[in-house]
Amino acid sequence: MRTTSTRTILTWTLVALVAAAGWSVLALSRGEEVSAAWMVAAALGSYAIAYRFYAKFIAYKVLKVDRNRATPAERLNNGIDFHPTDRRVLLGHHFAAIAGAGPLVGPVLAAQMGYLPGTIWIIAGVIFAGAVQDMVVLFFSTRRDGRSLGQMAREEIGPFGGAAALLAAFAIMIILLGVLALVIVNALAASPWGTFSIAMTIPIALLMGFYLRVLRPGRVTEVSLIGVALLLLALVSGRWVAESSWADAFTLAPSTLVIWLVAYGFVASILPVWMLLAPRDYLSTFMKIGTIFLLALGVVITLPTLKMDAVTDFAARGDGPVFAGSLFPFVFITIACGALSGFHSLISSGTTPKMIQKETQVRMIGYGSMLMESSVAVMALVAASIIDPGLYFAMNAPSGAIGTTVENASQVVSGWGYSISPGELAQAAKNVKESTLLSRTGGAPTLAVGVSEIFSEVTGGSLRAFWYHFAIMFEALFILTALDAGTRVGRFMLQDTLGNLYRPFRNVSWKPGLVITSALVCGLWGYFLWVGVHEPLGGINQLFPIFGISNQLLAAVALAVCTTLLVKSGRLKWAWITGIPLAWDATVTLTASWQKVFSSDPKVGFFKQRSVFQDAIDRGEVLPPAKSMDDMRTVVTNSTVDGVLSAVLAILIVVVIVDAARVCVRHLRRPALSTLSEAPYVESKIVAPAGLIPTREEKEEERRAVGIPADTSGA
Repeated sequence: MRTTSTRTILTWTLVALVAAAGWSVLALSRGEEVSAAWMVAAALGSYAIAYRFYAKFIAYKVLKVDRNRATPAERLNNGIDFHPTDRRVLLGHHFAAIAGAGPLVGPVLAAQMGYLPGTIWIIAGVIFAGAVQDMVVLFFSTRRDGRSLGQMAREEIGPFGGAAALLAAFAIMIILLGVLALVIVNALAASPWGTFSIAMTIPIALLMGFYLRVLRPGRVTEVSLIGVALLLLALVSGRWVAESSWADAFTLAPSTLVIWLVAYGFVASILPVWMLLAPRDYLSTFMKIGTIFLLALGVVITLPTLKMDAVTDFAARGDGPVFAGSLFPFVFITIACGALSGFHSLISSGTTPKMIQKETQVRMIGYGSMLMESSVAVMALVAASIIDPGLYFAMNAPSGAIGTTVENASQVVSGWGYSISPGELAQAAKNVKESTLLSRTGGAPTLAVGVSEIFSEVTGGSLRAFWYHFAIMFEALFILTALDAGTRVGRFMLQDTLGNLYRPFRNVSWKPGLVITSALVCGLWGYFLWVGVHEPLGGINQLFPIFGISNQLLAAVALAVCTTLLVKSGRLKWAWITGIPLAWDATVTLTASWQKVFSSDPKVGFFKQRSVFQDAIDRGEVLPPAKSMDDMRTVVTNSTVDGVLSAVLAILIVVVIVDAARVCVRHLRRPALSTLSEAPYVESKIVAPAGLIPTREEKEEERRAVGIPADTSGA
């Protein structure tokens, strides 16, 4: 029997004490100055304990991962979509694919309610819901030849609930991709530095892909060093380009960026995964993890104070200028990806299960990647909470509320209880070399200001503008990697759906189907992107609520499928692991959907908003922020589409949950009627570690696999 060493006990006791101290300070402080370092301590300590104990319990006790069972990547390897990928590269791909706009933008917007509600949900939500969903979906998809979430629902729940899940998942995926792309457009529009740096990651990734595939197979460390060096060169060169005669070529209007993004999404979706997708995501992961690590280190070094209230008055009143609605349910909807994200389930049942080498790696890649994303959300919340609250609200309130001058903005924000002078607003913009920071909605600029505050404290105030623009470019790169992987997953989903009508589509690498479905997916999310770019009310403000609701509704589908599979596979006593998060998510999300459809407040309810603007059109009146009757009609059309989508998606999710419950009850009553679509067992010939760092036993296994005698020295 294995015993636990004294050193291990002391180490985990210390980790628990650090986490407990962080939580105690955050929860009990009333009016005192609180360092952001306590938020980092609470998060990292909680993550470490959850990964070491809860994730390991689920992987080995509940799921019973089998290192001897061949994965789809090994059995169906075709070099296009199915390809065994080094766990380090795949961890980078998976993290890059799931970490999109949500963990950056959502927590920044949710800071309107104060730092405490968001912190609690981000950390508790990821440990018990988000990371659990990602790992369990990845496991079950890997056992089913990498089937998509919708297809698993159809096969395991049945044709009725499965059809609802397929339709809901695909529709939600299109909305999510459109909003992800919109955040990129907002970040890169008229930014030659960011556009050039982002564009250069594509040839760098292609070089890395061919290096690993053709020139030096398996040399991950070599290609990593080359890729990082070239990425840093691209970042520095971006500033040179922005100051050169080439700047005009990379200064693109939003409409032009829409075309380029749609074209990129199409190409990235049809190329083999080893050529562009995996190396590009792996490359961007260095920048993502590196920046977040440096942010956490900067917080520990500079110990910035949390200037936002723990809980603001807007949390109770629900009339906040950043987004309307009360703390419950909208803070959970707004934060979205940082705690629980349905989008992740599409990646966990899309590209990743077709590339994973061993079942034992689902803990590191599924649960671990989600903890990494949650840490991004925590750092985004820190960045939004350490800046002056007056500046925060001036940046995130729409121009219709605060006006376009610093004098008017100062007066309005002061009326909300957060004083900031016109001179301070002007100086804040001057510090980052922007003409104005007023109404820079969407969260990304606010995060960039917070990042520049932390980094400039370490490197000097003269670099504040550099760090601001670096952060803007970092956010665009962060999100773009989710767009290319999401487009490919959308293609998989559409192929699975069409494969029920025409069998050749079921072969996800069938070239005619590959091209047709990629074009359809890109065209659909391109429509939402185009609408968002030309939305009079501000595309991100109008689309982010439906983005958050859709994302959480999709999580309900994923958790319903996982709970059903746990029950049908003989794991009834462990069904609470996904069943409890499902109940919470369904309650929150369906409440939010009801309010967005039926609320009588035009700031909250889509149909009420439509009615107000339609009545104004009938009177011949133009309501701000619309500037013409064409703008008014656009608002009416978009509000109608958003309202109908919210209602339809909520109904589809209710159908899925009810049908899943029916299947579970039927299985408990008559288990013989249940079937599982699990792929047959095939013994694996691949030898690979389960975690990032191989254990001693795994190192010895690798030695034996290549004919090297095992190490018997005990070293």
